[in-house]
Amino acid sequence: MRSLVTFLILVMFSISLRAQQPLRVGSSPEYIKALTPLWKGERSADGRPKVSDNMLERLKKISLEEVWSVLRNHGYQNQYEGDWHVVHPDSEAMTGRVVTAQYTPLRPDFAAVVKEEGKAEGRNQSGGTNSWPIDVLTEGDVYVADGYLKMAEGTLIGDNLGNAIYSRSHRGVIFYGSVRDEAGISEIKGFNAWVKGVDPSYIKEMMLSAINTPIRVGRAIVLPGDAVLANKYGVIFVPAHLLDTVVITSEITELRDEFGHQRLREKKYLAGQIDSEWSEEIRKDFLDWLSHYPGKLPMSKKELDEYLKARNY
Repeated sequence: MRSLVTFLILVMFSISLRAQQPLRVGSSPEYIKALTPLWKGERSADGRPKVSDNMLERLKKISLEEVWSVLRNHGYQNQYEGDWHVVHPDSEAMTGRVVTAQYTPLRPDFAAVVKEEGKAEGRNQSGGTNSWPIDVLTEGDVYVADGYLKMAEGTLIGDNLGNAIYSRSHRGVIFYGSVRDEAGISEIKGFNAWVKGVDPSYIKEMMLSAINTPIRVGRAIVLPGDAVLANKYGVIFVPAHLLDTVVITSEITELRDEFGHQRLREKKYLAGQIDSEWSEEIRKDFLDWLSHYPGKLPMSKKELDEYLKARNY
């Protein structure tokens, strides 16, 4: 219920913002900037936050639970969706920058307006509008679509569009809907898909209504430019302005766990001491352990020092 209320509020906010600009299929850079005011870094040409490749690579190594915990502590409780059909479930985790697409049931007058506006925006007029989100993808983008759980005749891509997606983004897709030709899709080297189902039918009685607008993906609210982490256990969307915090906090937590497990095996501390708020003795021991860490730390020394400076351990 909470995720639905949050989504409705976000939709009303989105409608209000979009009402201030001329009709567009693809959101303007100004609109996307207005949606994501907390992001202060670099942006793509279309206005989406452009989080760093380094942070996206580090995000792959973090568990969904760690990411969820940090987001929850910052008030973001509607960013996860599970129960996916994954084409290659045992492949490496996928991360990237989100491009969103909203699909709706077909309404002829609305579809005509979208088609005409797409023409004015220079979008390809041959084929279906479901190719338009693919045309805007760049390296590192992940195509995320709300296909409103339509299975039969709701298949957003097959192997041809799958190849087009991978050639542009070198990433896969996340669809709250279905795809067709899973056998062909599975043969695209490096490509993966998180979908709710597979069906042999072609897309029908369905239309694209907007690109790079807020969408709902099950329990999650997704904005253009979000960072995404997808693996066989689920999908979680990270607001761009929180990505650095999520990654570094999660990395420190994993180091704390590694330290705690080692000290428990050594019988230096009792389980209750490690599982509760640490004493000053344990905090100092942890900092000393970090300074003599035998492997390569996941973060730079500068990042570690800045993080620890603001905390009591």
